[in-house]
Amino acid sequence: MVQIIETIDVDVPVNVAYNQWTQFESFPKFLDEVESITQTGDTHTHWKVKVGGIEREFDAEITEQHPDERVAWTSTGGETEHAGAVTFHKLTETSTRVTVQIDWEPEGLLEKLGSLVGAGSHAVKKDLKNFKEFIESRGAETGAWRGDVEA
Repeated sequence: MVQIIETIDVDVPVNVAYNQWTQFESFPKFLDEVESITQTGDTHTHWKVKVGGIEREFDAEITEQHPDERVAWTSTGGETEHAGAVTFHKLTETSTRVTVQIDWEPEGLLEKLGSLVGAGSHAVKKDLKNFKEFIESRGAETGAWRGDVEA
């Protein structure tokens, strides 16, 4: 398994950053490799991604979620195996630290080579910069899901 951990500070309150992250269907607006996400239930999503020109689909389940603190997930089927968590840390009334941790199993030669040179880490770092630009330019979330999912 490969582990990626990246962090970024965003200039919005913690509830705004968290609320936006619960809007999974908006992810293609700031996650470059995500083609689409369909929310199939409160804790289930279906993803279509394109990584290195290779299209993949998988389902994911939210395994833990606490408003303004944490969202964790794991893949439950499909063409990729991974799990992760995003945590939200209030820095000030108007700024938040967002930390992403992803554990994934590279498939095939291209992904294994990419993981060796840190391609996944670079992609997550770029996606976090995109998230920062997206949420700061809006100043508000596009929606929110404030439910609590116990681990």
